[in-house]
Amino acid sequence: MRVAVTGAAGFIGSHVTDAFSAAGHEVLAVDVPGRSPTPELAWRTWAEVTARPGVVAMEADLAVADLSAVAAADVVVHLAGRPGVRDSWGAGRAVAERDNVLATRRLLAACMERPERRGPRVVVASSSSVYGSAGPRPNREDDPPSPVSPYAVSKVEVERLARVAARDGLRTVLLRYFSVYGPRQRPDMAFHRFAEAALDGRPLPVFGDGRSSRSFTHVRDVVAATLAASAEDLPPGVVINVGHAEPVTVTDAIALLTGVLGVRAEVRREAPVAGDAARTWADTDRARRLLGWTATTDLAAGLADQIAWHRTLREVRVG
Repeated sequence: MRVAVTGAAGFIGSHVTDAFSAAGHEVLAVDVPGRSPTPELAWRTWAEVTARPGVVAMEADLAVADLSAVAAADVVVHLAGRPGVRDSWGAGRAVAERDNVLATRRLLAACMERPERRGPRVVVASSSSVYGSAGPRPNREDDPPSPVSPYAVSKVEVERLARVAARDGLRTVLLRYFSVYGPRQRPDMAFHRFAEAALDGRPLPVFGDGRSSRSFTHVRDVVAATLAASAEDLPPGVVINVGHAEPVTVTDAIALLTGVLGVRAEVRREAPVAGDAARTWADTDRARRLLGWTATTDLAAGLADQIAWHRTLREVRVG
């Protein structure tokens, strides 16, 4: 199978590219590492993933490039975009609009224009941010969106574009990822910041009072769901939550992380971030029914995996 993965130098995209390569597929890895908010990490990851068997590198900005080569794949996994709630305010709003909305519009249009009658299956990454904060029950896919940040608004529009394309005959699937963590996590994300601070012996920087909770989901589980969605013949335009069914508070997650490290937790409180959800909580019944998928990695084991990666990074820096 020919697979195109956009955002292949990114956190989730690099793991998805690795998995398709390991399964023996031809993979077109698409990204522009130099436009990443963390270019040093992106270039290092890009070098790793594009060296895998069967992977061909394509440096292309989806907002301006010719995307016919991407649209020629049997499956397109669209993971590229501008992530992050915090960075989407102010000037970041236009960047999120360009890299999330415009890029997705152009990608879907290219797939619709493919000369063959049947376009590729397109798996589109969305986010639990579209829900806002969860209430007394987990969020189901049919719950109305309640975005509270420019980033979340951009993802709502990405979903709308994918549903319109589905009505026009393109086989799109939308995956709403919940608080993904694990090796290669971006430096702006919570567990990356916590792990680096703890390893340095610094206080852990925590936004708010630590009582917010998340459906923390290991990237290995996210990859499994993404590959399943790429292989299944699903209803066009369907939305599927990809998250751990059990939310954990930030305070409890820190206790697990510092327990793995064998250090005492010291916390530096910082002001809450506008647009951050008080709670994310995934209802995963649809993922179980349609994909045969549930998250299986418990947080303690997943954090141990991520911490091992941080230690490896430090060895590389020292070497």
